[in-house]
Amino acid sequence: MRPLHVPVLRERCVELLAPALQHEGAVMVDCTLGLGGHTEAVLEAIPTTRVIGIDRDPNALRLAGERLAPFGDRFTGVHAVYDEILDVIADQGLDHVDAVLFDLGVSSMQLDVRERGFAYAEDAPLDMRMNDGTGMTAADVLNTYDEREIARILHQYGEEKFARKIAKAIVREREVEPWTRSGRLVELLYAEIPAPARRTGGHPAKRTFQALRIEVNDEIDVLRRAMPASLQAVGVGGRVVVESYHSLEDRITKQVFTEATRLDVPPDMPFIPEGMEPPFKAVTRGAEKATGTELTDNPRAASVRLRAVERTHTDSPRRSNQR
Repeated sequence: MRPLHVPVLRERCVELLAPALQHEGAVMVDCTLGLGGHTEAVLEAIPTTRVIGIDRDPNALRLAGERLAPFGDRFTGVHAVYDEILDVIADQGLDHVDAVLFDLGVSSMQLDVRERGFAYAEDAPLDMRMNDGTGMTAADVLNTYDEREIARILHQYGEEKFARKIAKAIVREREVEPWTRSGRLVELLYAEIPAPARRTGGHPAKRTFQALRIEVNDEIDVLRRAMPASLQAVGVGGRVVVESYHSLEDRITKQVFTEATRLDVPPDMPFIPEGMEPPFKAVTRGAEKATGTELTDNPRAASVRLRAVERTHTDSPRRSNQR
């Protein structure tokens, strides 16, 4: 059995989720189950809660299922993409849930499995699919996208300053030999990124690999669909908690949360008319960051941004939850 990964901000996530789950029959959806670390923490801390765990990776579902087997029917794993959250909830016979959690990005399990091609530290096939049984691979992107599109992906999803230079080299080199392995791509990145830039900002391949992963898995568009759906999924008193590690992910989360908590009345109005209250309130003040021992013990926590909101009312009456 591989060592169990400790998820980022585990205790803080439980603290934010708990007020919505402190009642009999409470249900949470873990939209990014991974190895089940956050779900395990919630199930341990709140014995009356059950969790529906969503993951597009069948390998993650299997490993998480083994880890969470002691909780019996308090855990249900579902093979789906998290923008399908409303369908998943309906399939479970529910019309709403009490909490939703997102821990965005690539899971530790995917990074650790060499053959998946997510990590740049070892030579591996350029795959990067979270569901490794379907869809295009990172090699497909590098071998078929035109130079302009590759540059756009590297710049937008990887915030790579040398996106155009790298894209030009990728297209040039695929004419010599199609892209198949991550080691060759890492060598190209070392050659194309100037030495002064390589000495700052982490591994020179980090941004390109991140950008390819996001493109292969359509992560940004999936998130744009999933965030409004997650707000729709929770009942009054329900909370949505999001951990993001990329500025674009955090920007999308912030925009959706800001709109949901925005008070749409003139700023000089002395009172809020009935029915004009926003449907959600912010639970965190802006984005929280990891501090102290969390940063020391878990390098992935350095880039985390944590946001949470709570539903305060609903404009449309809901049926009682069918549990």
